[in-house]
Amino acid sequence: MTPSLAGWFDDFSRADVAAVGGKNASLGEMRRHLMSLGIAVPDGFALTTAAYRLFIQHNGLAAGIAHEMQRLRDGAPLSEVGAAIRGAMLAAPLPDAIVTEVRARYAQLATRAGHPAPPVAVRSSATAEDLPDASFAGQQESFLNVVGEASLLATIPRCFASLYTDRAIAYRAHHGIAPDGLALSVGVQQMVRSDVGASGVAFTLDTESGFRSLVILTGAWGLGENVVKGVVNPDEWRVFKPLLDDPALSPILDATTGLKQLKMVLATDGTPVNVDTTAAERTTRCLSDQEVLQIARWCTRIEAHYGCPMDVEWAKDGLDGALYIVQARPETVRSREQTSNVSTFTLEGTGPVLVTGVAVGSRIASGRAIVLSGMHEAHRFEDGAVLVARQTDPDWVPVMKRASAIVTDSGGRTSHAAIVSRELGIAAIVGATGATAVLNDRTVTVSCAEGQTGTVYEGALAYREDTLDLEAMPRTRTAIMLNVADPAMAMRWWRLPVRGIGLARIEFVIEHMAKAHPMALLHPEQLSNDERAQLLALTQGHDSPAAFFVDRMAAGIGQIAASQWPEQVIVRFSDFKTNEYAG
Repeated sequence: MTPSLAGWFDDFSRADVAAVGGKNASLGEMRRHLMSLGIAVPDGFALTTAAYRLFIQHNGLAAGIAHEMQRLRDGAPLSEVGAAIRGAMLAAPLPDAIVTEVRARYAQLATRAGHPAPPVAVRSSATAEDLPDASFAGQQESFLNVVGEASLLATIPRCFASLYTDRAIAYRAHHGIAPDGLALSVGVQQMVRSDVGASGVAFTLDTESGFRSLVILTGAWGLGENVVKGVVNPDEWRVFKPLLDDPALSPILDATTGLKQLKMVLATDGTPVNVDTTAAERTTRCLSDQEVLQIARWCTRIEAHYGCPMDVEWAKDGLDGALYIVQARPETVRSREQTSNVSTFTLEGTGPVLVTGVAVGSRIASGRAIVLSGMHEAHRFEDGAVLVARQTDPDWVPVMKRASAIVTDSGGRTSHAAIVSRELGIAAIVGATGATAVLNDRTVTVSCAEGQTGTVYEGALAYREDTLDLEAMPRTRTAIMLNVADPAMAMRWWRLPVRGIGLARIEFVIEHMAKAHPMALLHPEQLSNDERAQLLALTQGHDSPAAFFVDRMAAGIGQIAASQWPEQVIVRFSDFKTNEYAG
């Protein structure tokens, strides 16, 4: 038995990427250095890249892989090349040394877990993965709820083969990563029972503006695949980091209840399946405020340890209620932006609104909308068109690279479509319910430049792009302050060299956040039946319209104040001029 073939996560650190890939190196780093800070990371072990190379050598696979990759360079179809490589790897047996190592480690994990056959998540961890300039989100495969020695041994070759999924080959080519020396580690991590709990993703900066003082946290019921792949519209929280250490405060700036249409659970045979959520689950957030704050505190500690903004996956075990961090990697888009230049997009026209959703980024794009039901229809897509789909996964990347914008029926800010569109620098709207039914084969304008809500307009609307060089701006002795109307837009101007906000008029905060007149919220009995129905839909999830108003105003003013912390922010309360606001 060769010791270098495997090791416990605790044996590794982030310096061991060459040995266990980015994902497993990060798990080892957290277990070694962050569990003492109260951060819970599930136990497990990793097969090293030496095990992968032994597998390749033992079965004589290197020459065949090189031959297929040369065929790809010569013009052979990607799908044909990928299938040939994966087929050869799946047909190859594991060497006895790897089998012996896995059996021994799994038996020890059973002892450590106090379970005769502990369920595990088997995750791929490539050496060219979770890099500072490329996330490789979802490029390799993970296999959940693998139970028993035989199932684990059967799953490992599937992990090895996922180094050559079509999407992984294409992604490496896009980022100019040569296949020479490429290897994969397999992580075997004790399973968190989030199938009866909840799971999701958190970023330690604002994913749209790059504002560093927020933790953006998303989540849904069940296993995390639905959040990562954008299958559901998740719950979302925005947490203000500078006030997290004060136990007397609850610095959640805003919270949104997502539809959470489905949840991924374990079937009777242990395989993950999607089922419809109940009405109660759809209207209830999957985490309490205290759980949100705990995850946010963990994320800030992880960020402080790594010294850079982080992309973190969390899970809540539904059996014991415990929270865990199951993965962490550097954020690869906003943290690398050139901070001296700020680009803004502005619509110069308007048109009928077709659908709305969550805006990703701040860009605007126009083009012909083409709805694809799956990658089998990729041949219908045209360069520069607007891609419309129910959701995307890593297989869609070749088409996404050709799109001027992306619109999906489901998903949140941390879904695959959102992450990849940021990497590609294109406009995207996720969670736009009904987009695939409304947008097909018509010219549209996708606008992500109007706050947190993205809008798809009918027709090709005029817009402009302005670029501001912050370093070229003259220094002033006068304390320059901003005027702000839309709380969502305040976050986008955090880089400007100003000394706070001199005017935020309350009626504009009401317009953008409450979207209803305060008197209508205070006296709903005076409304017509149709108006009361609209008000009920608007305030769903709150005890009363008045409670809704307080919640939205607190969120709006909180976002404005957070954008310039610790500089002062002046909010002006105004009497309503009935002749101006009658409409």
